[in-house]
Amino acid sequence: NLGLEGTLVFGAMTAYAVAVMTGSPWLGLIAAAFAGLCFGLFHGWICRFPKVNDIAVGIALMLFGSGLAFFFGKPFIKPKAPNLPAIPFGGWSDIPQVQAALDVNVLFLIGAVLSVILWWAFRNTRAGLIVRVVGDSSDAARAMGLNPDTVRLLATGVGGALAGIGGAYLSLYYPGSWTERISSGQGLMAVALVIFARWNPLGCFAAALLFGGAGALGPALQSVGVTQGYYMFYAAPYILTLIIMIATSSPTRTLAGAPGELSITK
Repeated sequence: NLGLEGTLVFGAMTAYAVAVMTGSPWLGLIAAAFAGLCFGLFHGWICRFPKVNDIAVGIALMLFGSGLAFFFGKPFIKPKAPNLPAIPFGGWSDIPQVQAALDVNVLFLIGAVLSVILWWAFRNTRAGLIVRVVGDSSDAARAMGLNPDTVRLLATGVGGALAGIGGAYLSLYYPGSWTERISSGQGLMAVALVIFARWNPLGCFAAALLFGGAGALGPALQSVGVTQGYYMFYAAPYILTLIIMIATSSPTRTLAGAPGELSITK
């Protein structure tokens, strides 16, 4: 789903706008999830039609979501929204930098738990088997009495909702503001991350930690007093993406773990 970038940006705007208007970051989070769900369902619905190129649809939705967010988000650039709470794991330290680094947002912990649950569910539950079968073979799914279009629609909707929540994390926690450049391509990076992790939820979480750590290099250097050259490290996640994708790519491994009927495997 290449439309994740647009979904992420629109989710960030929706979360921030609702949090500003209601004073509740949790309502903003719910609104972002719902907005992402709508984007995901819309993407899945369009891709149900024959001869529709889902890559082209994803790019169109990426531009549409970003443009829509910029249009409706202009009044919310200056107002300040309440942030999502963090759990302070650094209370044992007297060093402010350590305390700040160990303030962990609850969404991070939920994401860690969710990655384990999804990894287990895809291998050990009926629902997980259904999702995997539908992704691998429409004929096998129909032989099991399933409707592939419906399952794919729902799965894409859930993915969109998670992308919307990711956008809410950006606008309501880190960096905790709404700007038109808030995503910096992280939605597209998420797609590359999934390919790198071979469609494995645990691998995705580990890769997210790696990419997140690379993205924190610039701010970390700036916080400890480095005043020259630190800005170059802001490009670290993107450079790391290219290096890892090139280093791990091969004709036999590039799409290892990918669903059999993913558009790029056809």
